[in-house]
Amino acid sequence: MRIALLHDYLNQLGGGERVLEELVRLFPKAPIYTLFYDGVRTQNRFSESIIHTSFLQHIPNVARYHHAVIPLMPRAAENLHVHDVDVVFSDSSGYAKGINVDPGILHINYCYTPIRYAWEDEYLNTHRLFKYLRHGIKPILSHLRKWDRYTSTLPHEMYAVSAHIAKKIKLHYDRDVGVLYPPARTDFFHPTREKENFYLAVGRMLHYKRFDLIVSAFNTLGFPLKIIGSGPEFNTLRAMAHANIEFLGRVPDETLRDYYSSARALIFPQQEDFGLVAVEALSCGTPVIAFRRGGGPEEIIEEKKNGLFFEEQTVESLLTTIRTFEKNNFSGEVCRVSALRFSPEQFKTRVNFIISNAMKYFYEDRF
Repeated sequence: MRIALLHDYLNQLGGGERVLEELVRLFPKAPIYTLFYDGVRTQNRFSESIIHTSFLQHIPNVARYHHAVIPLMPRAAENLHVHDVDVVFSDSSGYAKGINVDPGILHINYCYTPIRYAWEDEYLNTHRLFKYLRHGIKPILSHLRKWDRYTSTLPHEMYAVSAHIAKKIKLHYDRDVGVLYPPARTDFFHPTREKENFYLAVGRMLHYKRFDLIVSAFNTLGFPLKIIGSGPEFNTLRAMAHANIEFLGRVPDETLRDYYSSARALIFPQQEDFGLVAVEALSCGTPVIAFRRGGGPEEIIEEKKNGLFFEEQTVESLLTTIRTFEKNNFSGEVCRVSALRFSPEQFKTRVNFIISNAMKYFYEDRF
């Protein structure tokens, strides 16, 4: 079976890129088709793969300033041509599903979300760039919605990253899809240290991730907090933080694992399509305090067993839940076991079944 992997673009190491890593491990000979690629920004994780890119690759600094080329992304996807394979597996939050695939090739899409800035006003209002440009880019967003909906019809099969995203796909694409949970590295993320007296937050510091809620809450509480990650909000958040809050920036995965293991709890205040960070913390035996709304938390967390929810995305609601957490005890073993259903082995088994089953019916229909 000849297979190709399709990915939106490779300019960072986020949750989608973690999934792509597992797909590359599963299909090591598969070429990757993507709009543009930066080996340095992806820490050369895909250096052994054959990578095909679009004309966007030739634009200087495109990986760093990718928002500037959003109007060109649909055309770039359509001009990127996949042929001479039996199956393409696209993982996407927007553009990979629209890459030009030859007729006669089975196309399976793994959808993280419909294009957020095309469909969600709430995302536009909280994203610093789009907040100020939204009125000027209305025609672009209208085109993106039409293009996103049209390209959702191209894959022969589609799977969502969570039940929450499956509902969004039904709303925006009018398509019923199955759910395929993404893989967390539960083999790597396991308990390594005894618990210490601090809380933890991990992630890219983007406005919609709501690290500001965490900083404000811990400014009030005075409890020790460590924050791992970087991003455009880093300096703003550090400037507002009190002395009990420590910013660690990016750290190696081994160091991250140690912090996951020794933290009292992970604070997870954002709306996410899934939330691999939460599963990684659980896999290290650490409970999660999460905002209830969104895809991952309600499918990952069992209240009072491996974590707690706060109901409103406000400092007051988060404070109330942290104070409740202080009065409860959580089993590290229960947390760890709850994460194992998201293991790479479970993901790979499911992907192999999906592809083999889809190929059977695809080629039966053709012949």
